[in-house]
Amino acid sequence: MFQKIFENVRQKSPLVHNITNYVTVNDCANMLLACGSSPIMADDPEDAVEITAICGGLNINIGTLNQRTIPAMLAAGKRANELGHPVVLDPVGAGASALRTETALGLLKEVEFTVIRGNISEIKALALGSGTTKGVDADVADKVTEENLTMTLSFARDFARRTGAVIAITGAIDIVTDGERAFCIRNGRPEMSAITGAGCQLSALTAAFVTANPDQPLEAAAAAVCAMGLCGETACQRMTNLDGNSSYRNYIIDAMYRLTPAALERGANYEVR
Repeated sequence: MFQKIFENVRQKSPLVHNITNYVTVNDCANMLLACGSSPIMADDPEDAVEITAICGGLNINIGTLNQRTIPAMLAAGKRANELGHPVVLDPVGAGASALRTETALGLLKEVEFTVIRGNISEIKALALGSGTTKGVDADVADKVTEENLTMTLSFARDFARRTGAVIAITGAIDIVTDGERAFCIRNGRPEMSAITGAGCQLSALTAAFVTANPDQPLEAAAAAVCAMGLCGETACQRMTNLDGNSSYRNYIIDAMYRLTPAALERGANYEVR
């Protein structure tokens, strides 16, 4: 199943518009190139709508908000909806500040999202309208574990039904659901939390996968999550005692560049509930 989804990304090379985090914009661009997609970045309101129109999909990341980019996100999201293009939301740090939370909630009201991808704290902040995070990382009290997996699945399904979006909660155990079926994914490495931007890269990757597979948003999002986790595993195997988190980040991108659809199919570690 995931093999064909990844083959579509490689073959179609979808052009994805990213209004994204200044901290990780270069990594997101390289991750998209590595998976076979094409990136373009435009966050000025006068530019964003026009750029959205020439792209196949849109990735909105609120990691470095300002008063110029918020209108661009809204306008681009609405334009993508008009054109029937997939839209991904990464609510980075929702719950950490009023601006981030209110902006994410405002986007949810104005834009129809195909996928909403975040850590459990960010998704809870959106679902509840408030919350706390540890910076842009999940609060320790919100970790998804085997013990609370069933409860978290129920929460994720409910939020997916309310929003009409595929919900992707990423962490030690990843959950991807459309409100009915849910993928529980166990690819990845703990070391991925030591690099800046793994989540941002995944959201860009998810946008590419759903853009290339518009009729299978659930499966496409799950495939992207598995692919990113699998690349984290491959990159970790390459590490030497001289390497650190900077090398690890680059190795993950290299692993995506080298990943084949068949290898993704073999290495994806998931169950469907």
